[in-house]
Amino acid sequence: MTKNHRNLLSILLSVFCFAANAQQKPLAQLQQQFVDLRFGMFIHFNIPTYMNQDWADPEAKPEIFNPTKLDCDQWAKAAKSANMTYGCLTTKHHSGFCIWDTKTTDYNVMHSPYKKDVVRQFVDAFRKNRLKVMLYYSILDTHHKLRPNAITPADIQMIKGQLTELLTNYGPIEALIIDGWDAPWSRISYDDVPFEEIYTLVKKLQPNCVLMDLNGAKYPPEGIFYTDIKTYEMGAGQRVSKEHNTMPSLACLPIQGSWFWKTSFPTEATKDAAKLVNDDIVPLNNVNCNFILNVAPNREGQFDDNALATLKKIGELWKNAGPEAPLPKLDAPIISHNLAKHQQSNSSWSDDMNIMDFANDDDFTTSWISNTRVDKPWYEIDFKKETAFNAIAITEEKPNISNYVLEYYHDGTWKAIFDGVNGKRVKINRFDRVSGTKVRMRILKSDHQASIAEFGVYDEKS
Repeated sequence: MTKNHRNLLSILLSVFCFAANAQQKPLAQLQQQFVDLRFGMFIHFNIPTYMNQDWADPEAKPEIFNPTKLDCDQWAKAAKSANMTYGCLTTKHHSGFCIWDTKTTDYNVMHSPYKKDVVRQFVDAFRKNRLKVMLYYSILDTHHKLRPNAITPADIQMIKGQLTELLTNYGPIEALIIDGWDAPWSRISYDDVPFEEIYTLVKKLQPNCVLMDLNGAKYPPEGIFYTDIKTYEMGAGQRVSKEHNTMPSLACLPIQGSWFWKTSFPTEATKDAAKLVNDDIVPLNNVNCNFILNVAPNREGQFDDNALATLKKIGELWKNAGPEAPLPKLDAPIISHNLAKHQQSNSSWSDDMNIMDFANDDDFTTSWISNTRVDKPWYEIDFKKETAFNAIAITEEKPNISNYVLEYYHDGTWKAIFDGVNGKRVKINRFDRVSGTKVRMRILKSDHQASIAEFGVYDEKS
């Protein structure tokens, strides 16, 4: 078969897959399908592979990227040996090198000695081995200077262009894992690169692609904020509750000592197969959490023998038991800009230093706390001008407030939005769009001292 015939076959396969995948599924169904996949392979393979570092020099030359024996079929068969159901490849990491044939920048694999599209080889090999395909993409990009306090409209267009290529040219993508966004170490906020615009683009290109932000740990485990799936990077100390989690979740760890390949890996012990099965895969699956295990290819583009042996051992110890228990009914994720963030806030008498500003500081570890001498406390956001909104999310440190009223101030009058009972820790209230200069919560009943960790107001577009 000629190269042109192979390319045509690949395109036809993509078209066929899109046709089969065309009907948009409800998000709840996609979340369930993701959880049911249970266990998959993360593949950190990019220019850091050639630098003995997880974070590469942003000025590293494309000339160093040259996996002369790249074998994505070996990766896929190794995943199958561990009874994994999917693979996820780092298309672009934090240093900005793209391992696909992108038209958005010359800083890509086609300008390396290798000159072949790695993403294409990955998706073809994993599909051939009947494995699902997911992609990883970093918003933070130190080569192209996509950093905090430096994002321009052109940067956002580059992000959109790169995601459009990834979600148009490679057939159906089960999930997109985004990194380097709204994390304490990246500091690129959901306002710098508007989350709702990116989310909407992804869903327009591939309605059945689940989008995950890998840095969602700052948000409470009981709510879904800026992601379709709750994410936990276990290597960074993030832990999903193995006793109480009910949200569709993803947890990740590397099988080796770090994410990208190091020269020491071939002779270093990997993580123990039995421990991974008994301490991670099984208990996490039991609480709606899909576990993704990273395996780092070496500089030739293949897995080392010790990693292959551990994956095979995992497959001997663990078998996929099939679909998980049905997920509970969940609120749709919050994806819009928080209109209340850092706006002027007011409240009834606070407890000591825990004043009203702690409830809209974009920090879920701090709270406004009502003074014990206030019988019916209240909390208010003052927009200073007419502002349209249709959703409010109230998050508490612990479930406490049960009865409350939500109101907005319009034409000199307070008008009710909600008056009722909601005892959840994360209370999401959606309603027909209203417009007002202020919004407030009047707390009628709480189990103990009323407090609010974050009061979010949103104008959701869809």
